[in-house]
Amino acid sequence: MSTNPYQDDRGNKDRSITAEPPAHLGDPTETTGPATAAEGRPFLMGEAMTGGYRGGADILHDCTIAVDPGEIAVIVGPNGAGKSTAMKAIFGMLDLHGGRVVLDGQDISHLSPQDRVARGMGFVPQTANIFTSMTVEENLEMGAFIRRDDFRGTMEQVYDLFPILRDKRRQAAGELSGGQRQQVAVGRALMTQPKVLMLDEPTAGVSPIVMDELFDRIIEIARSGLPVLMVEQNARQALEIADRGYVLVQGRNAYTGTGAELLADPEVRRSFLGG
Repeated sequence: MSTNPYQDDRGNKDRSITAEPPAHLGDPTETTGPATAAEGRPFLMGEAMTGGYRGGADILHDCTIAVDPGEIAVIVGPNGAGKSTAMKAIFGMLDLHGGRVVLDGQDISHLSPQDRVARGMGFVPQTANIFTSMTVEENLEMGAFIRRDDFRGTMEQVYDLFPILRDKRRQAAGELSGGQRQQVAVGRALMTQPKVLMLDEPTAGVSPIVMDELFDRIIEIARSGLPVLMVEQNARQALEIADRGYVLVQGRNAYTGTGAELLADPEVRRSFLGG
């Protein structure tokens, strides 16, 4: 009998939190709306990426990461493997000397992070991802800074996804628990009406119970059709909910497959999952 609690409940089975147009994103605009993969190509792909931070040596070496609508793609690997660097490369935060980043069929390698947000990337960094002196609601409002429409419906969807934030909407975000802060950070990213959600270690520093709750919400987000790409330190738990998994070692793709395939691979289990 399987011990995987998500085996029959992974994040691409239905559209339980959105309708057409996606309710969690609000009304479509020219730069945002439901994710649809170009025929034969992933919706978001960092392809053969080689590069590093300005003035430094290359950290990524011919690294490829991709995710499609409704999928959860997870990047795992040992410390220093380049996991967060790969995420930042896709978001435009470091120099690529080779490869490219493609979103919805368009090469966006030349765009700044700000322009990538306008094109539909929602990015949640691991640290410094909320405004601690602002209330929960003010944080969410800041997430809608690129919007020119009425974003109250999107905010209600965020509150439906994270009910505790509705209760604490007038409270300073810096007074919240670690897990609640992460909910604020994810909710703020959703306020931009993203086409893809990128999470850098969303469960870092939270308890196992809170981690499970966050993973449940990530599954709900993916069910809506929104692609989710995340770096995660809790590799085994992350691969249990992953449609795609990427194991990086020294900035290179070491193993790629579905979450189930990687969990079943003896070498992956022995080298990265503790046996």
